[in-house]
Amino acid sequence: MSRCAVDAITWNDRQAYRLSNARVALTALLGGGHLVDFRLCGSPINVLWESPWPTIEPQTFSSREHAALYGDGPAGRFLCGYTGHALALGYFGMPSSEEAERGMGLHGEAANSEWKIVSAVADDESATLVMEVTLHVYRLHFRREIFLPRDAFTACITEIVTNLSGDPVEFQWVQHSAFGEPFFANGEATLFASGKRGVTWPAGYEGRELLAGDVEFRWPYVQSIDGGSVNLSQPFVRDGTGFVAGLLLDSDRENAFVAVHNRRHQLVAGYCFNPMLFPWIVLWEENRARESAPWNGRTRVRGVEFGTSPMPLGLDHARNIRSLFDTPVLTSIPGRSRMEAQYDLFLHPAPPQWTQIKDVRRFDDSLVVRGDSRGDGNEEIRLDRRNRRR
Repeated sequence: MSRCAVDAITWNDRQAYRLSNARVALTALLGGGHLVDFRLCGSPINVLWESPWPTIEPQTFSSREHAALYGDGPAGRFLCGYTGHALALGYFGMPSSEEAERGMGLHGEAANSEWKIVSAVADDESATLVMEVTLHVYRLHFRREIFLPRDAFTACITEIVTNLSGDPVEFQWVQHSAFGEPFFANGEATLFASGKRGVTWPAGYEGRELLAGDVEFRWPYVQSIDGGSVNLSQPFVRDGTGFVAGLLLDSDRENAFVAVHNRRHQLVAGYCFNPMLFPWIVLWEENRARESAPWNGRTRVRGVEFGTSPMPLGLDHARNIRSLFDTPVLTSIPGRSRMEAQYDLFLHPAPPQWTQIKDVRRFDDSLVVRGDSRGDGNEEIRLDRRNRRR
């Protein structure tokens, strides 16, 4: 029997595929392509956020049938199927008025479409899942390969965007990842990131904002709406509030990272990626602020969304401002060409004495996570990240 597997499964009544080895299991949905479940084998804890509402396949959304459950229009079309890690491709935020009239959803075509499986292969050495989707309006083709080596705690993800047209295309490309309880819990977990300088969302949070609007900050401390200070590394500090903020990553590093350390469950999970292609993190938190469907005043989620753009303000806004802090807020691809990105999704038990995550870096075929004990200096975990595409 193979030590690795790729299986077609049903996940919360959704069509999905699950990759697994002796260490971890990672599940991806066909509807929207979301990565929805990442856990240690046998563990009850999914480190990715699970929406508290029952989701459906986004391509089946109908305003007439589903608006009462998920909201109407572009937002409802996205939220009906959203959970875990989504892909925002083409535009990040709301569609233009013309795109909305064509039935396009929040955060672009990919997150609201049915994906196809190209291949699902496993043997004694690895499990590999290849998925694809075509963005017909933006004339882009997207391909994702998830590679999980035997005994590894790290999934290596390779994504390729191909321009199907003969003209250059400007677009946004954001990994709309999110963490939630029980893994990302107040008083138990902390977010660490290789971030530097940031700015808060300029438009409040529907009267429930936690942070002052349109103010610059140095990670992780930000001015609150009442003039105090908020540490963004700590989740869900004030019920009934929410926020959005853009964080610029340290471009002097070869790789950027975001990591969540849960001290109670002794777990660390996160992402490692290229800050030259994905220079921004969008931090978004909903902490029981929104009363409308599907949030219903009970949702807690922290988005940690790394990509080409600092704010989900749409492609037109990105085209208008072009850059922030001397860093581009969108990307472009020449006609009939392709772009490739690679990032790692990791999960590992953390030593009980660790108090924080100091760093995450790639070294050869390993991902090194460095922690810190109380007064005992640095310690590290070395994770195998063998990449078949090397």
